[in-house]
Amino acid sequence: MQTIPGTSVISAAYLIGEIGDDMSCFDGMKGISSWAGLCPGNNESAGKRKSGRMRKGNKMVKTLLCEVANAAVKTKSQFKGKYQGLVIRRGHKRSIIAIAHKLLRIIYTVLSRRKAYFDPDINYEELMVRRNSPRWLQMMVKYNMV
Repeated sequence: MQTIPGTSVISAAYLIGEIGDDMSCFDGMKGISSWAGLCPGNNESAGKRKSGRMRKGNKMVKTLLCEVANAAVKTKSQFKGKYQGLVIRRGHKRSIIAIAHKLLRIIYTVLSRRKAYFDPDINYEELMVRRNSPRWLQMMVKYNMV
């Protein structure tokens, strides 16, 4: 879970402690979103929109995911672009809730598939080369390969 942008060691541990690592107890992404209280509300009848309040859910998970969402929108990831698109129309708080909902769906997928998260907007190969190139150059100089 620490591969998800904005997620620290402590927040990942708290989320695992609250949610658990067995995703079979939830009825899919909609079930975990409903349990956490992050599913979007929609109360519309005859074309008239009424209150779109969110339901009550696990307060600890909701709070943690909002903190992770605030950290994730400050990284260079898909969450930053999503947030910038939403904040203009919806405002900061509703945008953070939307990002927290997206993060919860990603956490569900990561935990159910048991694979690390890969952001589509990040070029991991370029990051690895940029991070390791000084060390590679030092080794080439050390062994007279240049």
